[in-house]
Amino acid sequence: MKEPLLSVSDLNVSFRTQGSLLHAVRGIQYQVQKEETIGIVGESGSGKSAAAKALVQLLPSHNAIVKGTISYKGQNLLDFSEREMQRIRGKEIGMIFQDPMTSLNPTMKIGDQIMEGIRRHFPESSRRGAYKQTLDMLEKVGIPSPEERFNAYPHTLSGGLRQRTMIALALVCNPELLVADEVTTALDVTIQAQILDLLQQIKTEMKMSVILITHDMSVVAHFCDRVLVMYAGKIVEDAPVDILFARPQHPYTRRLLQAIPRLDIPKRNRLLSIEGMPPNLSTSIPGCGFCARCDSAMQICATESPPLIEVAKDHYAACYLYDQRR
Repeated sequence: MKEPLLSVSDLNVSFRTQGSLLHAVRGIQYQVQKEETIGIVGESGSGKSAAAKALVQLLPSHNAIVKGTISYKGQNLLDFSEREMQRIRGKEIGMIFQDPMTSLNPTMKIGDQIMEGIRRHFPESSRRGAYKQTLDMLEKVGIPSPEERFNAYPHTLSGGLRQRTMIALALVCNPELLVADEVTTALDVTIQAQILDLLQQIKTEMKMSVILITHDMSVVAHFCDRVLVMYAGKIVEDAPVDILFARPQHPYTRRLLQAIPRLDIPKRNRLLSIEGMPPNLSTSIPGCGFCARCDSAMQICATESPPLIEVAKDHYAACYLYDQRR
């Protein structure tokens, strides 16, 4: 089997709060192969963004505690110094953040922001060469009149153009891995489709691997090869995208899919909701985090955390329903 581009093992992320620790990510593990697209899906507060920012050490050092192993090309990124990580961010691993309006520098022209990455990672490049490369990237991501837009400030652009600028900023140094955090949030459906098609086209051209973080299952179905479903800081299901939608195994995944409006069911049918609230991540969770909201919960679910169990080929679910001892 080929060595994965990225391998995450027993990743834990905690935040110091007033008098306690909030355990946002609790021992997750997964791999990303070359040219593979992984979707990480889950409701708000499930730990998706914290896990993504931990990959490139962008969590606040004064209150974040990160443990585990993040192996990129065989090297543990958690052992890297800040100077070493600066050589990785942008050049090896690109990242698109949730809100382009707050992620872009409002005092700099968008062209200068993109050129800054080129000049930092490729100091031998001339300003003229960096300028041409920036215009080429603006054109590639579908921004019209790149020479004119080069001198535009973020606040003068529409939401769709700002998102395309963020994509250009993340991809201009040709990274091998792209982390896209809620890349379609706050965009209308038409612009969402354009952004996803653009990412798919660029991913194929540049032969990148992608980690797509979202709470939108339709985005996952459209774009991803494999899906990781997160709940309360843990991965509860891991499967190829077509299998996950056809045969979801974890009770949480099933309830998520049942809550999505569908055109092939009668109008009189009510959408199912997931009753209850997610657990408090500032307290200890001895068993399954979904136990209190699960119709299939057993006594062991409240006391022991279930491991990821292989329920079919390349399909895993963290649920005691599939434990042979049952």
